[in-house]
Amino acid sequence: MNGPPVAVGRMTASQTRGDGTTDDETAVTGRPPNAEQPALARVLSGRMLVFLVLGDVLGSGIYALTGQIAADVGGMIWAPFLIAFTLALLTGTSYAELAGKHPRAAGAALYADRAFRRPYLTFMVGFTVLAAGITSTATAARAIGGKYLTEFVTAPVVVVAVVFLLLTAVLNARGIEESARVNLVLTVIELAGLLLIVGIGVYALLTGTGEPGRAFELRAEGPAPLALLAGTTLAFYSMLGFENSVNLVEEARRPRRDLPRALFGGMCIAGIVYLFVAFTSATLVDPDVLAGSSAPLLEVLKASDVPVPPKLFAAVALVAVANTALINMVMASRLVYGMAAQGTIPAVFARVLPGRRTPPVAIGLVTALAVALACTGQLAGLADTTVLLLLLVFLIVNISALVLRREPAVPGAYRAPTWAPALGALSCAVLATPLVHREGTAYLRALGLLAIAALLVVTQKVVNDRFRACAARPPSL
Repeated sequence: MNGPPVAVGRMTASQTRGDGTTDDETAVTGRPPNAEQPALARVLSGRMLVFLVLGDVLGSGIYALTGQIAADVGGMIWAPFLIAFTLALLTGTSYAELAGKHPRAAGAALYADRAFRRPYLTFMVGFTVLAAGITSTATAARAIGGKYLTEFVTAPVVVVAVVFLLLTAVLNARGIEESARVNLVLTVIELAGLLLIVGIGVYALLTGTGEPGRAFELRAEGPAPLALLAGTTLAFYSMLGFENSVNLVEEARRPRRDLPRALFGGMCIAGIVYLFVAFTSATLVDPDVLAGSSAPLLEVLKASDVPVPPKLFAAVALVAVANTALINMVMASRLVYGMAAQGTIPAVFARVLPGRRTPPVAIGLVTALAVALACTGQLAGLADTTVLLLLLVFLIVNISALVLRREPAVPGAYRAPTWAPALGALSCAVLATPLVHREGTAYLRALGLLAIAALLVVTQKVVNDRFRACAARPPSL
């Protein structure tokens, strides 16, 4: 895209708002306080940020993909989750540091711009993040109409997905505080469902009804390292979502203090729960049974003696998947807003409703694209595409964190150890290779989405060149 680099703007001093709360030590909007455009509402506390991160990480991945991981590694389901958690945490350190240095809603696109000062790269990174968020939303929307829903009613998957996305858009438009409160409730419910599985595992071990040794059996058709990495790519999808938290930095009350705590806290809670759930699944259910089920945790419940109705647990699973879509919709729309506010895409997407203080045009764009993907893609292919796109983004973010070490440290901001972003970049490059990324259609879909971005860049350049040519032409008499 032709034009100047993304503008960051000056940071202003701390300000006390009319409601009595105080912004961070340095303002994070990057815009002067007297700007005519209303700013996003700064209403998110540290606790709400933790639940937003946790709610975004927990969700459709653990509820739907545990069986496929069992097909890759047998009973050692916990191993890919442990590897994925470790690798995700490395990239999380880069996000935590960069969010403190550049606390703006544009996220990875802003970090790439500050590190490399290349408008084309900035646009491509922003578009890739946007595409991944929307693809993840479409993935969750399609999962809503899957086997868990059939415990209650049978309906066309596409119809369920479209209706769900429209309802999510309405909630998103009502306001970030309303969305965060709904997320809080949904996160508690989905966490309770996973803790139920953990409790089932503990009960099985105490009563001697499980087979703990099965959790240490590695069954792989090919080389064991490749099998573990293949399972790790799927487990990595279950860890996605932590990166979305930086797009809420302009709506956090004390972002530089609360965001790193929420990021690492939410990731660690999710990672520990995942490990226990994976171990319990292998202990109670044969990996072959898990591999053949699209609702693996429901198989775990049925294999236990705990008197919990399957429909109740199916409802919890649906809540988890719905929460994933809700948070991805919120984050993707805020990313569109952030890109527009910085001049990367048309300014119309940065419009904010004065009353609700939400970006309606950005929400409309995200919803329309998610509906199109949900109507044309399949669950597994969309999930695989999401992972591949975000691995490319994470690679750039980790490299950006290393490049921006040349900037002076920001007082009070988190600073990652240098080895963490370096290992994070290496891990993303490895996980994105065809050796471990099995879905060939994911590469085709990702290339197609990036080709659309390239077309937009070329089109914008042609328009800008013609505009400058007309402006330089002397007026005719």
